[in-house]
Amino acid sequence: MTVSSGSPGWYLRRLSRMGPQEVGGRVGDAVRRRRWRSARPDCPSVTGARFTAVLPAGTIDAVPPDAAKRLVAEADRLMSGHAEFFGVDRDDLVDPNWWYDPKTGRRAPWGYAFDVPYRDEDAVGDIKQIWELSRHQYLTVLAAAYAITGNERYAERVAEHLRSWWAANAPLRGVHWTSGIELGIRLLSWVWIRRLLDDWPGVAALFDGNPVALNQIWHHQRWLAAFPSRGSSANNHVIAEAAGQFAAACAFGWFPSSARWRADALRSLERHLRNNTFGSGLNRELATEYHGLVLELGLAAVAEADTAGVPVPASVRLVLLRMTDALAAIVDNRLRPPRQGDADDGHGLVVDGTGTDRWASLLATGDAVFGRLAWWPTVTGTDVRTPLLAALIRPYPKDETAPAVSRPASRPAHFADAGMTILRGPAEIWCRCDGGPHGFLSIAAHAHADALSVEVRHDGVDVLADPGTYCYHGQPEWRQYFRSTLGHNTLRLDGGDQSVSGGPFLWTRQARSRVLVSEAADASDGGTARWCAEHDGYQRSVHRRRVELTAASQELRVIDEVRGPRRAVHLAFHLGPAIAADLVGNRAQLTWTRDGEDRSAALELPGQLSWGAHRGESDPPLGWYSAGFGRKEPATTLVGTGFADGAEGFTTVLRFRG
Repeated sequence: MTVSSGSPGWYLRRLSRMGPQEVGGRVGDAVRRRRWRSARPDCPSVTGARFTAVLPAGTIDAVPPDAAKRLVAEADRLMSGHAEFFGVDRDDLVDPNWWYDPKTGRRAPWGYAFDVPYRDEDAVGDIKQIWELSRHQYLTVLAAAYAITGNERYAERVAEHLRSWWAANAPLRGVHWTSGIELGIRLLSWVWIRRLLDDWPGVAALFDGNPVALNQIWHHQRWLAAFPSRGSSANNHVIAEAAGQFAAACAFGWFPSSARWRADALRSLERHLRNNTFGSGLNRELATEYHGLVLELGLAAVAEADTAGVPVPASVRLVLLRMTDALAAIVDNRLRPPRQGDADDGHGLVVDGTGTDRWASLLATGDAVFGRLAWWPTVTGTDVRTPLLAALIRPYPKDETAPAVSRPASRPAHFADAGMTILRGPAEIWCRCDGGPHGFLSIAAHAHADALSVEVRHDGVDVLADPGTYCYHGQPEWRQYFRSTLGHNTLRLDGGDQSVSGGPFLWTRQARSRVLVSEAADASDGGTARWCAEHDGYQRSVHRRRVELTAASQELRVIDEVRGPRRAVHLAFHLGPAIAADLVGNRAQLTWTRDGEDRSAALELPGQLSWGAHRGESDPPLGWYSAGFGRKEPATTLVGTGFADGAEGFTTVLRFRG
């Protein structure tokens, strides 16, 4: 059962996932919020502020021409007032309404920030739509366009919008002062806007000498210092809060509290980067897009530290190095990482135009900062962000004075701590097997009920696909579907999920998985790669799955066993949106096109089950694929129904044509 966020039942479930220290911290937060309602101190007087965290000479000249061209094209689209956020086209960005949600047509109410019911779509609108514009990452794009072209119209538009936002969003008033991740990312955007506009004659009057700007920067940092994400909420949010606070305290270190804020933020960043990351380098939320977000935020924070000459603990760079190596290990041949867990298209720093590959960009930055290993995939394409960050970040030491760091000598395929295994075969066959923890921290906020799911691609095309996320707030039936067991390539018993949801970002019972076999994980040079895992999410029963990828036959075999009493079974296989399926009995012929070439595969499904094809169904949802947050499209889902009594397993065979 899904419980709406903010209901009495949700609050009780949420409280049950907190420890005493977190409860005490949240009580203190509540007291502080009441006190702050009537006590709004003024920003301390600042004189002689001067921004010195500029780009080194020649940095802009290093931006590749094609990346610059994409950026300017994006900036020109923004200048015309057009943008697309989460599947919604906007044409009102010449003079935006900062509280308007174009998806529902609603406008968030004004008032004391902590009184705004931002989780209530009926009262506020889609909060993601409202918040996204005010991250000001579209303004970093415009500022970057100015830095590259010198055209002052981009700088002038940035200044207009910043002054508009500052005037419309007084400290602690309105929806943009309710969530720390929003304040942290916004501060990081302001740092980069100031940096990229440094040659514009009006930039000092916009920032350094502007009391309104100084007041906003100070209040953002005061807020972040007072209300950090705590305990069960200390996931990617706390990284964004610390990175934004640290960046601002370095680049805008003009206030009496700047040194303390900088030190506290760096301690928080170091601690939570370690806590949020497995030793293998994968993000503990087991949601790939948040791996990307945290890596971007960490790199941006290190850039500010090195620019300001602030020493950073070695552990910070080491975590980012391991995250980068892990990313290089898990991507497919087209540099696409797994589609695991929640994804909301969140970015730490945006200075690129549409068409720039996020993951290639991160690997290019990793190459510039840490150095690529011999087994890394080749990065094709260019971006703006890499030369900007590389100009600021001190290269990772590689000489004999550097601390000894062990990096993988060959491409890792099994990440034991994260329970992720990547099987690779010939003809660019890529398969992710999930036998890891349900999620991170007691609420596992961004986890899906996807234990033992598989994700299979052929030359980068989703064949057996992870359907994605689609939404967070306001559409509970869709939120529930996209993170349900039936919404993944795994097995469901008695119509229930493996893990029990207590709300859109809360799990009250979590399935426990363990990997039993992971061997010869790369079958591309012949032989068979094998994986086996099981989970205990279904009371009185254990689901065990074996996966075998055989090189010679280009065959993937999936064997499911249910140990326990006789139970009703649903076995689902979600096909990617490019895949056409012709299902006859328990056999499906799959066809698709890649780069103008027709391709195919045969899917032989367990004969003990009755099979049906579902596509684009809404009551209840079934047969959908979400390529990005706020977007969904029909895709074919094959579902087998029947019973498991432990007598025999269910065998599925996927054969690719040579």
